[in-house]
Amino acid sequence: MRTDIVRDIKAALRKSGDKKIAEHSRRFFKTGKGEYAEGDKFLGIRVPVLRKLVRKYRGITIDEAMMLLISEFHEERLFSLLSLIELYKKSGDDAQGSIFKLYLSSTEYINNWDLIDLSAPHIVGVYLQRRNRAPLYTLAESESLWERRIAIMATFHFIRQNDFSDALEISRLFLKDREDLIHKATGWMLREVWKRDTESAEQFLSKRCRSMPRTTLRYAIEKLPEKKRIRYLKGEI
Repeated sequence: MRTDIVRDIKAALRKSGDKKIAEHSRRFFKTGKGEYAEGDKFLGIRVPVLRKLVRKYRGITIDEAMMLLISEFHEERLFSLLSLIELYKKSGDDAQGSIFKLYLSSTEYINNWDLIDLSAPHIVGVYLQRRNRAPLYTLAESESLWERRIAIMATFHFIRQNDFSDALEISRLFLKDREDLIHKATGWMLREVWKRDTESAEQFLSKRCRSMPRTTLRYAIEKLPEKKRIRYLKGEI
């Protein structure tokens, strides 16, 4: 493992940071006392800049990426995850399995919605596409908000392959979840199912629109014509 490469990446990230962006990010990602990302630290780097740096350091290894994933800085963790996605794409089965296992063993560091949304479909979803999906349901039953969000966001990859069963089942499991960030992600995935399989989405929502979290419902029906959206909101479907 080349500690000099990790040191160079950290230096490049700090050079790219912006104090104003960092301050905005601390507010946007809810880092205040009692909020979901309490205490998270930001350098102030936009995602396109991070992606450019990932391309620059595309020779990074899995171990080097993992050194960055345990960082106190949000953008270093995101850099690590984006690098792991690129490593996953060009790796064989054994290395992909290692990346998948490392991802699931490191969820304490994948601890905000953007980190999850940008990585879970491309690592967890892709890995489980042709494998037993039991790990998704272990995540879905977790006490960790972030592990539960990984479970539903991983299904985005399946949805893109016109495979909806796990997205719908995990959505059903999350109808009584207490967290707004789970309600939003669930509604988003239901909306993505709707784009590709209207009948399945309508069947799911028509049975549950009266009792499901309002945030989930609003996200799910966001793109519907206004009259139909109002009928769902009133439970008249």
